[in-house]
This record gives sequence, C-alpha cells and structure tokens, in this order.
Amino acid sequence: MQIKVTARRFRAHSDVKEHATDAVKKLGKFYDGIVHADVILSYERVTKSVKSAEILLQVYGHVLAAKAKSDEFEKSIDGAVEKLAIQLEKYKSKLRAKDKTKARRIKEKE
Repeated sequence: MQIKVTARRFRAHSDVKEHATDAVKKLGKFYDGIVHADVILSYERVTKSVKSAEILLQVYGHVLAAKAKSDEFEKSIDGAVEKLAIQLEKYKSKLRAKDKTKARRIKEKE
C-alpha cells in the first residue's frame, strides 16, 4: 500500500506524518486490498485553529473517503481512521455477499 501525506498551506512536522502513516497502515488489518492512500492535512480557520484531516483510500474499483476536524491533527487523523474502518467493514461485507450470491448461482446450475 502506498501512502502519500500532503499538508495544505503549511509544512507538517515529521511526528504528524509518522502518526498519519502508522494510522493508515493499521487499516490494512481490516482489508488487505487497499491500493493507495492519500492523507490531506489542512487548517480550516487560522484564528480558532481548527485542524482537519481527510483520508482517501483507493480499493479495487472504489474510493473510500473520510474527513474529521478537531483541535489537533492527531485527533483528526484518528477520527478519520475510525470512520474508514467502519466503511471498510461495510465494503468487505458487500463483497462477501456478492461472492455468496455468485456461488449460489453456480450451485443451482449444477
């Protein structure tokens, strides 16, 4: 899985980049078909310091996206990863359901 971390309008610290890559790598335990991941870090407002993290996961044929906002980048990244974990479980269950229906059709034809 390739992971790309992008910071919009600022330079992210290496600690934040490492946290983002480690968090996205943990998603691999939910589904091993992740091809590419983009992590986009940005400030919503400079005055109130609302930080947002957006993660785009490319899986076979689909793109899963999650966005989270908080007062720290680590919290935002963790929130987006939690949302993506739920999306990956749902995606995986849909794939399994399709496989079961294909298997049933094959058995019925025999």
